[in-house]
Amino acid sequence: MTDGVFKYSDTASTHYDIVAVSEKLALQAVAIVGLGGTGSYILDLVAKTYVKSIHLYDDDQFEIRNAFRSPGATSPKALAKKPSKAEHFRDAYSVMRNNIFAHGNIDKLTIQSLRNMTFVFLAAELGHLRMYVAENLEDFGVPFIDVGLEVKKSDDTLRGVLRVTTSVEESRALAKSRLPAPREIEEDKYSERIQIADLNALNAALAVIKWKKIFGFYGDYENEYNSRYLINSNCILNKRQV
Repeated sequence: MTDGVFKYSDTASTHYDIVAVSEKLALQAVAIVGLGGTGSYILDLVAKTYVKSIHLYDDDQFEIRNAFRSPGATSPKALAKKPSKAEHFRDAYSVMRNNIFAHGNIDKLTIQSLRNMTFVFLAAELGHLRMYVAENLEDFGVPFIDVGLEVKKSDDTLRGVLRVTTSVEESRALAKSRLPAPREIEEDKYSERIQIADLNALNAALAVIKWKKIFGFYGDYENEYNSRYLINSNCILNKRQV
């Protein structure tokens, strides 16, 4: 089932005797829309699973500031090429696995390609794009997880919340009510929104853990569909479908 996914053997799964569990994630196609800090860490984690193909959507240029909130290390030479984010991460992760595809930004034409995805991670930071993709994924019947990170400076410290919202068949209504409206996101200028690598990584990890629960990799006793991690109180608030 996993033939052709990796360019070298997955000795981690064999070492711990969890190959059968790992194969539950051998999905046909997973997409990541938005490859900023959180989206790039989602890729880092998904790339190490048996997903057969990964599709990356983000045509924005990979810049120096992106290098400081993305997994791994980027050389000055790579930055000088001014690749798109999708191209940069496709090349970076193609050294370990096959079938990573770079696409442009989502528009009325490329949105149709998401019909063919088994699952989508939505990590777009612009509110209008987030809602456009979410509404279309609902129409397509494609399950997805949306992530969000809100960090603000308060005196000389940072405070904030990480959000993971899951939209599957049984949670569509809840997910729709929990996704922030475009005005809530874009009132703050996009360029001024605070992004921190460790928070991006945690937001991504929470999303990928939930994704793995959906497909039976992890057990799921809570069946939460919306989670909010409060940074300063180290508390996770879960919401189930009602």
